[in-house]
Amino acid sequence: MKVLVLGSGVIGTTAAYYLARAGHEVTIVDRQSGPALETSFANAGEVSPGYSAPWAGPGVPAKAVKWMLMHHSPLVIWPMLDWAMWRWGAAMLRNCTEARYKVNKARMVRLAEYSRDCLRELRAETGITYDERSQGTLQLFRTQKQLDGTGKDIEILQQYGVPYQLLDREGYLRYEPALSLVKEKFVGALRLPGDETGDCFIFTQKLAAMAQALGVQFRWGVHIEALQRQGDRVTGVRTGAGAMEADRVVVALGSYSPLLLRPVGIDIPVYPVKGYSITLPIDDAAHAPESTIMDETHKVAVTRLGDRIRVGGTAELAGYSLTLREGRRQTLNHVVTDLFPRAGDVAKATFWSGLRPMTPDGTPVIGPTPLDGLWLSTGHGTLGWTMAAGSGQLLADWMGGARPAIDTEGLSLARYAA
Repeated sequence: MKVLVLGSGVIGTTAAYYLARAGHEVTIVDRQSGPALETSFANAGEVSPGYSAPWAGPGVPAKAVKWMLMHHSPLVIWPMLDWAMWRWGAAMLRNCTEARYKVNKARMVRLAEYSRDCLRELRAETGITYDERSQGTLQLFRTQKQLDGTGKDIEILQQYGVPYQLLDREGYLRYEPALSLVKEKFVGALRLPGDETGDCFIFTQKLAAMAQALGVQFRWGVHIEALQRQGDRVTGVRTGAGAMEADRVVVALGSYSPLLLRPVGIDIPVYPVKGYSITLPIDDAAHAPESTIMDETHKVAVTRLGDRIRVGGTAELAGYSLTLREGRRQTLNHVVTDLFPRAGDVAKATFWSGLRPMTPDGTPVIGPTPLDGLWLSTGHGTLGWTMAAGSGQLLADWMGGARPAIDTEGLSLARYAA
């Protein structure tokens, strides 16, 4: 089967790799000059199935107001006359119920746990390295109220057999000793020992080379103009370099996926939520994080990647703007210096932003569409790195007619029709 994969971020590249490994003829098309040069370039570095949860949940609307009033706010909304943003926001509010939160989180954890297992298998089979660590995620709570609010998440972790630990101050210091300098700032932590870390950019670059060795073709610097459609079937794409035909087309364009899909009548509720990161060299390894720390108050992750620290987070609704805003950098600087004051010099940090493709219910959109030949793998939000390997293997099995290893209920576009 001839397959076009549109997009070479971590989602598109993993899809292409698994499709090629299954024996298909695959071509990746991307406007960039190489893989992982947009949203996959400098994300927080977390492979965190245990931390997979929708942003929409009970109490979130009230929390959002408080967040926007904070000095170092984890949420910024720029007022715009953008119907897509307001519609997406309204859909997200409809998901802020206890019942929907449990359904959505269960779907996300199911895919994320499977993806982590696929990543481990891939690592064992290929020997791929990417500054990976398998030392878990530590979610830090500054207030007792935050700690007490973990109940609904723990219930779902127990449902899916995801290991976890609730830790007091002395407990979390066993895993992150550098926090001893600031331990009085936190009342406790939730540790997810099955989580991992790694550099998504390095991984995607290396996997692209492995995909090429399997026969995947890459068309770099090619602008995708439109999907080609004949009746109820998509037959390929029209690009700035001419038409390309295929038996199947996979749209893995992240936040830009809806723009390509709307002209053929496919409307997916994916909207860009801008995130930021800084990356700084480690000056004092003994006072740096061992793995990933999630500051629950500021919604910022601090991750060790080899001899560097990646600090990623914040959520900004600003359409497709990639403007680097100094206020967001100050928030990231504040969190890393507040947690690890001796680890590194933020003056040496590089600053980056990327557009996370978010769905209002948190779950990505993977699978077939009403148009024959058109498949999707997009909307992974902040969890593209976490869910990439599983999404690629799932898509390859599903497209090839094999029975997927996990239940696909609630993962495809069909859930919105329902």
